[in-house]
Amino acid sequence: MAEQDLSEYPPLSNIPTHVGVIMDGNGRWAQARGLPRLAGHRAGVENLRRVVRAAVEFGVPILTLYAFSTENWSRPEEEVQGLLQLLYEGLDKEVDELHKSGVQLRHIGDPAPLPDTLKAKIQAAVELTRNNDRLIMNIAFNYGGRQEIVRAVRRIIEERIPPAEVTADVIDAHLYTAGLPDVDLVIRTSGEFRISNFMLWQAAYAEYYIARVYWPDFDEAEFYRALQAYSQRERRFGGLTQAGDRS
Repeated sequence: MAEQDLSEYPPLSNIPTHVGVIMDGNGRWAQARGLPRLAGHRAGVENLRRVVRAAVEFGVPILTLYAFSTENWSRPEEEVQGLLQLLYEGLDKEVDELHKSGVQLRHIGDPAPLPDTLKAKIQAAVELTRNNDRLIMNIAFNYGGRQEIVRAVRRIIEERIPPAEVTADVIDAHLYTAGLPDVDLVIRTSGEFRISNFMLWQAAYAEYYIARVYWPDFDEAEFYRALQAYSQRERRFGGLTQAGDRS
């Protein structure tokens, strides 16, 4: 996949600090080409390279990629095992280059059900890139928004924090994304209008952008269009604009 010259894109006036991506449509992309679903997932992994590069070049500081949900375990065993293997291979193949590019890798989600070899590979990648600061890239693998909130509540109870002291900031501090700002923009590929249990707390006031292409075809131009759409929106966070509420 040839790298595109990203200098041709005009600078954007308002870049989101934190972009979340629901990478949807790998299976349908493959089926439309008469290929097995796993071929679509492999193409989706290959596409990560150009999207991460675009995020860096366009100036996005934090990128969260929804790779595998807590509900995906219900898929056929062959597909699940193939996805686990693709993550392992992807880390093995790409981590050194991501490290050189200044990308800090983080894992959000429950690692417990993952194979020990994969958990070790994830931990090694996190440790290697821990001090990088050009882009924070969260890989949401075995992640679910409800599961994350339940986990946060359990940790708060275990720490015996009094109910009166439980605030939004306390819950923030017990999420996988503790220390990171909320999501500004959520992109979903494949044209589907669903949030699919993705960052339910962090995306409470996010802007949403639906790309009509499947994830393997979500290229630099598509990413730029999403950022451009975001830059033209006026965020109110439940309040009013200076011109008054137009709702």
